[in-house]
Amino acid sequence: MAAQPPSGRGPGIRFASGRLPPTIGSGDAASRGRWNQSLREVQINTRPILWHIEISHYNEKARWALDLKGVEHERRALVPGGHIAVALALTRGRCNTTPILELDGRRIGDSTAVIRALEERYPQPPLYPTDPVERRRALELEDFFDEELGPYIRRLLFHDLHSDRAAATGLAAQVSPPPLKRFPRLFAEGFLAGTALRYGAGSAKAAERARARVLRALDRLEAELGTGDYLVGERFTVADLTAASLFYPLVLPTEGPVLPELPATFARFREPLKGRRGFRWVEDMFRRHRPTRWLIPRPQAT
Repeated sequence: MAAQPPSGRGPGIRFASGRLPPTIGSGDAASRGRWNQSLREVQINTRPILWHIEISHYNEKARWALDLKGVEHERRALVPGGHIAVALALTRGRCNTTPILELDGRRIGDSTAVIRALEERYPQPPLYPTDPVERRRALELEDFFDEELGPYIRRLLFHDLHSDRAAATGLAAQVSPPPLKRFPRLFAEGFLAGTALRYGAGSAKAAERARARVLRALDRLEAELGTGDYLVGERFTVADLTAASLFYPLVLPTEGPVLPELPATFARFREPLKGRRGFRWVEDMFRRHRPTRWLIPRPQAT
C-alpha cells in the first residue's frame, strides 16, 4: 500500500493549498515533489519563533541559547515601547516584556523560562550541569545576574542617554519603526520618557545606585571565577551565558548586538573597567562560545 501523508489538520501544521497532498505512488515523480514541498511547509510552520528586541541584553540571553543549541528559528524584532502591547497579546496577559519564544504550540515569556524550555526540547549541548550541586549553583548564579545586574545596567545606560541627546537620537534611529526613521529626535523623546517611567531612568539618585550595583556584580563575577575559566565546573553553563549576556552593554563584544555611540557619561564609566578580569572574561566568552546565528529569514508576504 502506498504511504499516506499526515493530516494537515494537526496543531501548528497547515499546507499553503489548504488541501492534503496526493498519495505518493512508486515512480510518481510529480507526487513525490508535491509531498516534499508539503513536508517543507510543515517544517516552516512548526519552526520556533523568537519575539525580541534587538538591543536588549535579556533578549541576547535567549538568542545566544538558541544559537548555541543550533536551533533553526525565525526572529521577529519588536520596537522598544511598542513591545509591551505585543507581549501582552501574545501571552494573553501573562508577560509584558520580551523575549517570547513560540515553541511546540506554547508562548514562553522570560529569558530564564525560555532557556528552561530549550533545555527540555533541545538538550544538546546542555546549559544545565548534570551534577545536582553544580546545577543548583549554576541556577543560583543565573538568578543573581538576572536580578542584581540586568535591571541596573539597563537603568544606568538609559539614564545616561537622558543627558546625551545625540546618543539617544542615534539609538532611536537604529530601533525606530520605518515610518519614524525620518524623525529620530521625536522617537528619542518618546523613548526616553518611556524609560524614565518604566525603569526609573530619569532619577540621578537611582542611576548612582545602579552604577554601584553594576560594579558590585562585576566584583561578584570575578570572585566567583577565581582562577577558573568558568563560573561553575569546567565548562560553559547557563551561569556563564547569563553573566556574559547581561554585561554585554558594558563590554560591547564584537560578537554581541550592535549599539550606536554610547552616551558620554556611560563611556567614561566604562573606560577604566576595560582592564578588569571580568570585562576581559565577557569578551572571551563571546569570542569562544557565541556561535554564528541560525537565523531563518521571515517569509515574505505574498
